Amino acid sequence: MSQSTITPPELRPSAPGSPLGNGLKQRHLSMIALGGVIGAGLFVGSGAGIAAAGPSIVLAYAVSGLLVMFVMRMLGEMSAADPASGSFSVHAERAIGPWAGFTAGWMFWTLLCVGVAIEAIGAAHIMTGWFPGTPSWLWVLVFMALFCGSNLGAVRNFGEFEFWFAALKIGAIGLFLGLGVLAVLGLLPGTSSPGAANLVHDGGFLPNGVDGLLVGVLASVVAYGGLETVTIAAAESDDPVRGVAKAVRTTMWRIAIVYVGSMLVIVTLLPWNDPSVTGHGPYAATLDHLGIPAAGQIMNVVILAALLSAMNANIYGSSRMAHSLVSRGQGPKALGKVSGGVPRRAVLASSGFGFVTVLLSYWYPDTLFAWLLNMVGGVILIVWGFIAVSQFVLRRRLEREAPGKLTVRMWGFPYLTWVALAGVAAVLVLMAVGEDTRSQVLFTGGLAVALAATGYVMQRRAANRN
Repeated sequence: MSQSTITPPELRPSAPGSPLGNGLKQRHLSMIALGGVIGAGLFVGSGAGIAAAGPSIVLAYAVSGLLVMFVMRMLGEMSAADPASGSFSVHAERAIGPWAGFTAGWMFWTLLCVGVAIEAIGAAHIMTGWFPGTPSWLWVLVFMALFCGSNLGAVRNFGEFEFWFAALKIGAIGLFLGLGVLAVLGLLPGTSSPGAANLVHDGGFLPNGVDGLLVGVLASVVAYGGLETVTIAAAESDDPVRGVAKAVRTTMWRIAIVYVGSMLVIVTLLPWNDPSVTGHGPYAATLDHLGIPAAGQIMNVVILAALLSAMNANIYGSSRMAHSLVSRGQGPKALGKVSGGVPRRAVLASSGFGFVTVLLSYWYPDTLFAWLLNMVGGVILIVWGFIAVSQFVLRRRLEREAPGKLTVRMWGFPYLTWVALAGVAAVLVLMAVGEDTRSQVLFTGGLAVALAATGYVMQRRAANRN
């Protein structure tokens, strides 16, 4: 890491003075915000949550969704007041200190880069199923090259890819919900309304008790990760304040409809313990139940779009986070160069780290790759904690110094900010006491401590030089 002087936060320009481009339009941001809540984790990972929580998965997604709404509202308040490509990392530095921005930023960068690898591997698996005999590494290389190349170009390339990926995902989830609601009401040809039978039979609404509900909450928290990218992208839009405000204000209904609504449709139409829910995925299983032809292949297309969309967004988000960190003296200077409004070296570094992680999954699947997966397991919760603390501090500061910048306000401040912090702490405690998730907390905690210590040392050295 570079040891260059860290510029005081109050002296740094916000988005208007950034060397990055502003090629993202409002239609791009709107679709990124809408599509950002629809990921592969929702289509595939929700099956494990349903198997653990049963019908109460609806309550699990509602509880964790409420936490996410608070976090996004807090992040939106800060990002609308001071848009920055480093998003919460910049806010944490301004509110807490350079060490906090360093920790939050590089933790999130690691999360996104490992996410690129996971999504590339998942997309390659689908492609080898369609084209038997082709090596999975070839598809990984193709996808990595495609999205690295698109992100090396103007930012509008990223925006256009995400626009159409999001359109496909939104269309798919909209069609699914439409068919599901008709089936629940008994209005879909060839179906009869199941009523509440699947919600109360086979063990009832809480078939595995509170323990199962808690597992569902943990699974749903992971599925919500990635919503923060829209606040990073907004800094490169033609109107960042309006873009952030609009995206954040629609978070509530997007979460309610996409996550909670689709979970309710699934567990109403299918018994929660149906083997196909985990075997084929809950969405494909529901479409099969409704007699939709080629449901499995339809969902494979949608899941592939979700994976590729996430790859594209993660390369974009990680490169912008790295650039922001470097521009604040918190990373290798070599990554700081911007040409044509794009931090191309940061794009290459982020893509390269993702590709190396893919190689680790082949070479050391049970050691280094498993360690990386565990290390980033709780990163999103740490980031949410930084967001809550930063918003508490910066809100007080803005009320004193620039109340006009508060175009988006956190509800019920400061009480709901404290509720959000308590929620983050509660989920981390649940992960620490759970046998299956304890290692994630340990690895994530180790990463956080190491980065915080490094950031603090850099902060002290910079202060001594000044």
